[in-house]
Order: sequence, then structure tokens, then C-alpha cells
Amino acid sequence: MAKRERVVRMSVEQPLWRALTAYRVLTMVYAVLIFVFGRDRYEQPWVAVVFLAVMCVWTLATLPKVANAVSCTRRFLVADLTVALTGILLTPLADEHARSVDGPTLPSIWTAGAVLAYAIKGGWRWAGFASSLVAVANLVERGHPSRDTVHNVLLVWVASIAIGYVVEVARASERTLARALEIEAATRERERLARDIHDSVLQVLAMVQRRGTALGGEAAELGRMAGEQEVALRTLVAGGLTRPSLVSEDESEGAVVRYVDDPDDEDDAADGPVDLRTLLAPRAGARVTLADPGAPVLLPPPAARELAAAVGAALDNVRVHAGDGARAWILVEDWPDEVIVTVRDDGPGIPEGRLAQAEGEGRMGVALSIRGRLRDLGGTAELISVPGQGTEVELKVPRERGTHGGR
Repeated sequence: MAKRERVVRMSVEQPLWRALTAYRVLTMVYAVLIFVFGRDRYEQPWVAVVFLAVMCVWTLATLPKVANAVSCTRRFLVADLTVALTGILLTPLADEHARSVDGPTLPSIWTAGAVLAYAIKGGWRWAGFASSLVAVANLVERGHPSRDTVHNVLLVWVASIAIGYVVEVARASERTLARALEIEAATRERERLARDIHDSVLQVLAMVQRRGTALGGEAAELGRMAGEQEVALRTLVAGGLTRPSLVSEDESEGAVVRYVDDPDDEDDAADGPVDLRTLLAPRAGARVTLADPGAPVLLPPPAARELAAAVGAALDNVRVHAGDGARAWILVEDWPDEVIVTVRDDGPGIPEGRLAQAEGEGRMGVALSIRGRLRDLGGTAELISVPGQGTEVELKVPRERGTHGGR
């Protein structure tokens, strides 16, 4: 089964929906308590009892509706706001003196929950529409625009529009972040493919070109064709070789989930740590000396494979650029917090500015096959070269907890 990298990003709106759910329940209880402690002033308390009973049943029955943006439909918003407006307009029937003393309406501050739902669902325009209807209902209920009424109306209007605007800004930021994650995933995949191509196809084409030129005759023509294909392939790799990533979104709970295909056919998460020494041992030979600790150097399988591949890329550079007589040494250091692998050769070294020139020509061996791999692992790759004194490549990979097999 192919491994997939799973990135789960919780929607920025989800905490707002949770807060709204709690707000509706608390303000429902608050409205009921206002009636209980002030029931003596109601001329027709049965009106208040009936409305508050309906409001409580509605609030509790529709809690799942305000769990996220998907379940909070337009039909629910209209019905919810209708309940709030009805409660405001019924207040004079239950309490005839409410107009003169600026007493609380039957739903009290529960009404703001209906307006906030509009703000979270549709932004500041929806919030302005809902708060305007609430303002009209309050003015009709009072019969005259008193100072307290105007104050409460403006407070709800400004607060709901502000929250709606913040939600719209958060959504725009979330979309930008999602796009950035997709671009990053595509870029990492392009670099991975470029490394694989450099370590296999490009190396073979370069070898065919060199051997064909050395042999001459028909082999020279094959070498020339291989050289042309090498240049074309390097241009393709440097110019943007990509493979579409599998991206899926699930917004049923306000979360965005993305999966990016991984080329490994094994589920690395189920594998145990790998001894890096077993992967580096085949690299040793007559001209390559391997020095490693006496104890296993344990790393997660992906990190061990990528680090071994980076070492192989460094040795390939030694063979290609240092000459047939060059020798190389691999030193493995196992520390509690990191693993360091150093590849050193006694070749002629790299002239100053040659790496930058190679990258400009599309030769990405050091940039992708070495530094790119270490960057993906959260590590670093440092290259030190002095003309005439060889080259040293130091590869550092941070260690995960529980994988230290040495001291």
C-alpha cells in the first residue's frame, strides 16, 4: 500500500461555531431566569411561558445546526431569526409596561445569537441584513427610539458586522494557506523526482556520452545523442517537472484534509528503525573507506534511505569530478540528538563559483540530490572545498526520540 502524507488543517471558523453553540444555550438559560425572577410584572405571563418554551425546544433541537457552516443552512438561519423577531414583537403582549421602562424583551440577548449565525455563515453583509431586521423589530416593539434601545441596536449591528468581516478575512487567509500548501507539496514532489532522475537517468546518459566519445566511431554518435538527451532532460527537470498531487477536501466538519501521494510502496510508519550502516556498507570498496560506530546507527526508514542516497550522490560526484584515482572516506557519527555523515575525498577540489554555475546550467546534483534531501529531512548539508585539497561534504540529520541505538 502506498504511503500518503496526511495534512489536517482545522478550519479557522470552527471555534466560532463552537462558541456560538455555547452562547445560544447560555443566553437561553439567561432569558428563562429573567422571566422567572421578574414574572410578577407580566400582565399575561402565559404568553412569555409559551414563547420561552418554544425558544428552549428550538434551541436544544437545533444545536447540531450551529455545529459548522455546512449544517447551518439558509433555511435554518431564516427560521432562527424568525423565532427571535417573533419573541421581540410578542414582548408588549406579555409585559405592557416594557415599552415605558425599557425592560428586556422576551428573548433578551438570545437574539444576538441568531444575528451572529448570519455573520459567521455569510460574512458582514449577511450580518448587516440580520441586525437591521432586529433593529426594526426592536423599534416597533418599543414604539419610540429611546436611548437604551438605540444603544442596544447599534451594539448588535456593529458587533455582528465586525465579526462577519473578521470571518471573511479569515476565510481569505485560509484559502491562501491552502494554496501555499499545495504549491509546497508540488515543489517537494518536483524536487524528489529531479533527485531520482539525477541519480539514475542523468548519470547513465553522462556515462554513455563519456564512453562513447572515448571509443569513437559509431559509439561517438551514440555518445553525442546521449549528451543531447542529457541536456534536454536537465532542462526539463530544472524548468518545472511536476506530477499532480492527489488533493481532496472534506469540509463537512470545517476541516480541510489533504493527501499527497508518496512513491514508496511500503508503509514506513509500520516499519522499525533501520541501521544506517547496512545501507552504507555497499558503498565501501577499494577506493572508498567506511568508518562507522560499533553499535547500530538507527534511523527511521525514510530518513535512512534518503541519507544513504545523499551519500551515494556525493560519491558519484567524486567519481565524476575527482578522477579515477581519487579516494573517498565515509565517516559516520552517532550522537544522541543527530547523525552526522561526512564524505571526504582527495581530489582536486571545486573551484570557487563552480556550484552556482552548475546550477545555472541545470546540473542540480548538489542542490537537489544532496542539499534537497537533507532539507526535506530537516537536516543540513555543508560542502567545504579547497582547490587542490579535496572536498568534504558534511550531512547532518536530526534524530527522532526513541531511535538512538548507540551510546
